[in-house]
Amino acid sequence: MPREERFFDMFERHAESLVAGSQAVRGMLDGGATVKEFCDKIAAHEHEADLITHEVLQAIRRSFITPFDRSDIRGLINSMDDALDQMNKTAKNVMLFEVTAFEPGMRETGDLIIKSAALVAEATPLLRTMRANAPRLNHLTEEIVRVEEQSDVVCHDGLKALLRGPARTDAMAYIKGAEIYDHLEKVVDCFEDVANRISGLVIEHL
Repeated sequence: MPREERFFDMFERHAESLVAGSQAVRGMLDGGATVKEFCDKIAAHEHEADLITHEVLQAIRRSFITPFDRSDIRGLINSMDDALDQMNKTAKNVMLFEVTAFEPGMRETGDLIIKSAALVAEATPLLRTMRANAPRLNHLTEEIVRVEEQSDVVCHDGLKALLRGPARTDAMAYIKGAEIYDHLEKVVDCFEDVANRISGLVIEHL
């Protein structure tokens, strides 16, 4: 039977995929000729994360002892996986619309996605000893929530800028831009869900 520590190893590996995926999203948002290359990288990281998620779910079924409740393990890994799934949906949307130039607000949201992923990557190793690391975990999850709130503002302002700028002469510019903003914002929303899962675990184990 797998040892308890294997779950933490898998959480950390998945968090590494999240960081790599977030960096690929940000690279995509720089636009230009490399957009497809970065979209392909996002898809690869999403596939890698799916395999880790499957590994976790298999380990839950095969393990007699788990580090915490099975439903909490499923909830945490699925919320992490949702973030990469949403990154991949964003990339697919970009490819569908054949977008190669992005608004400043989109790039700023990309920076927030990188920040959120880094916070999750810092938090996951601390789950090994939750009680001792509770203050730091609480700080990290609160910071992720603040980043999500910031992304709401950035995306809202970005939509305003679209209406005042490109959309004045090209309605499709707003449709495409609004879709991309929506997908990017949902990525950050997924990270907030991860933060909420971690907060719940910390509360349960204090």
